[in-house]
Amino acid sequence: MDDNGDAPLVDALSSLHSLLLGAPGLEELLAKLADVAAKIVEPPASCGITTRYDGQPRTIVSSDARAAWIDEQQYSLREGPCLDALASGAVVDVADYLGENRWPQYVDTARTAGVKASLALPLIVDGQTIGAMNLYGYERPDTFSEADRERATAYAEQAATTLAFAARAVRQSELGEQLEQALASRSVIDQALGLLMGQEKCDARTAFELLRRHSQNHNRKLRDVAAALIARHTGRPAVDSREFDSGPSGRDTRT
Repeated sequence: MDDNGDAPLVDALSSLHSLLLGAPGLEELLAKLADVAAKIVEPPASCGITTRYDGQPRTIVSSDARAAWIDEQQYSLREGPCLDALASGAVVDVADYLGENRWPQYVDTARTAGVKASLALPLIVDGQTIGAMNLYGYERPDTFSEADRERATAYAEQAATTLAFAARAVRQSELGEQLEQALASRSVIDQALGLLMGQEKCDARTAFELLRRHSQNHNRKLRDVAAALIARHTGRPAVDSREFDSGPSGRDTRT
């Protein structure tokens, strides 16, 4: 390898690290991940990044439409290097599609799309394969040199960490939304309990039992029953009481 053989990888990793430090949006981060991967080989390839969603392989981002289409053919045909990399956790290298016969239906489709060679690299974090990085070359058979393979393998290690970071961000976002919904529901339920306690002259436990029984008898969510009770007695929709914590200027208005 010449002195500048590692330059594309160094540039790629530097670009990826700068992006992470810049705290980009999730879509921007993933798009950059695929774009940079496509350019670490020479000539540049197409890149699709696959992960599993609800147990099914999905392309979450690609450097171009052609890579996404080729990925999708593998999913629909249930065969191909990408799926083998996902299943085995090993690199699947197709040097020449003209002589390839491991996946007959997929290979025919890929040839028609102009694919001459491909690399499918597993994305592994803590010993678990969480995805695959798929590189497609269209220039000639044996598109990927040994240096290309080394750079792609090193980049895949970084891409795996980035993908895991993205997945964690999504999970945290979903958990945050669920928590917000739970807190909002709790606020409405507490307001309804206060109404029932005043009406029925009962304690909180008894009021909750009345609310719960109504929820079960009418097959409605507890929050919906509580919101309906509030609306019926106030003539206004139920509101999350946490909205009252600060005034327009942000000043705490609680007493």
